[in-house]
Amino acid sequence: MANGTELRGIALEILLEITQEKEYSHLAIRNALNKVQYLPKQDRAFINRLVEGTLEYMLRIDYVLNQFSSVRVNKMKPVIRNILRSGVYQLMFMDSVPDPAACNEAVKLAQKKGFYSLKGFVNGVMRNVARKKEEIIYPDKNRDPEEYLSVYYSVPQWLVKRWVQTYGTETTECMLKDFLTDHPLTIRCQLYRVEQELTVNSLKGQGATVEQAPYLPYAFYLSDYSHLEGLKSFVMGRFVVQDVSSMLVTEAADPKPGDYVIDLCAAPGGKSLHMADKMQGQGMVDARDLTDYKVGLIEENIERTQTLNIRAHRKDATLLDKQSVEKADIVLADVPCSGLGVIGKKTDIKYRTDEDKIQELAVLQKQILHNAASYVKPGGILIYSTCTITSEENQSNVAWFTENYPFVLESLDPYLCEELHSETTAQGWLQLLPGVHKTDGFFLARMRKK
Repeated sequence: MANGTELRGIALEILLEITQEKEYSHLAIRNALNKVQYLPKQDRAFINRLVEGTLEYMLRIDYVLNQFSSVRVNKMKPVIRNILRSGVYQLMFMDSVPDPAACNEAVKLAQKKGFYSLKGFVNGVMRNVARKKEEIIYPDKNRDPEEYLSVYYSVPQWLVKRWVQTYGTETTECMLKDFLTDHPLTIRCQLYRVEQELTVNSLKGQGATVEQAPYLPYAFYLSDYSHLEGLKSFVMGRFVVQDVSSMLVTEAADPKPGDYVIDLCAAPGGKSLHMADKMQGQGMVDARDLTDYKVGLIEENIERTQTLNIRAHRKDATLLDKQSVEKADIVLADVPCSGLGVIGKKTDIKYRTDEDKIQELAVLQKQILHNAASYVKPGGILIYSTCTITSEENQSNVAWFTENYPFVLESLDPYLCEELHSETTAQGWLQLLPGVHKTDGFFLARMRKK
């Protein structure tokens, strides 16, 4: 069994890979944990929580460190900076770790990494924070609400400012709180091949907790299980892991048995499989994505769920596929986006995105929409969706599209539960906000070709 210093050392290497090498957090964590599968489950869980928690609260932790350190965080050596970040996370957010242990392990880790001359500095900062953590002074919420929200909830201030301008301070704080809240896994029951009750009872029979999710009768929260592959219903393909917001796309599309559906950016295939399930094995879903890897993810889910009326293909959505022109009853353009609606699941998104990237993505999305328009039959449906909450990628793109292409927005109200009805859904689009709605941040619009 590894000791505490070794576990924290693994977490440190992951943090350095993410913060210095700019690796995606989920990949860095997965790759590192795959190398230490010999460790007990609780040790791997400790590493995972320490890395993810440090990233989630990184701006707040840096703010605290700058109060208690004689050296500014951005002037520290990367190894020391991340030792202190992960150490302060333990002091502030991990009740299971005694303060003396967090301090001692930080010093040991600095020594282990060869920074003998800085062990006194690390010890001093850690013990200073441990003694005075109840006295931390945050920005004044009334005088500068944007700085307060940015620091306290650890989101870059430019994003906070943007959201406050769009949604107001209260709604923005609801979103930021939700990003830092743990949520159970959301699943969608496959209804065509097996009764929902059988799936739910099977999960409960294996000791899992299954609770009804909002808005859709076949959506559930799943918790109290060790791993998905250990659940018989998962292996048998009776359910798909999918957020409720993503399920609403298929509800809005309203596919019928016999339809031909093109899903342009389909991986890992949740929406495509949902479409195929709604079509009751009849018709065909053409699930496309850019790389062999992504197509492979779709194919894995097709095989697991034993869905017959779906095929996966590698195609670039930015290039026109002439063979598909006016062939589809429904086209789904769930386009690449900034992902700001799923920060709660992909923490490092908030540190990677900037204004330029949002503008670049909006251009890419328009390129995909341009091609998508060609594939829809006259009278057919185009669904546009993203997992973000920026107007440039959402409402502005839809407005541009309906002004320049022969499509009209159609009310979403016939396809959504009454709880989601609003002035905008009557117009044809829905913006879901984390913390406000019980879903990820998500946008969708339904348009019909004239």
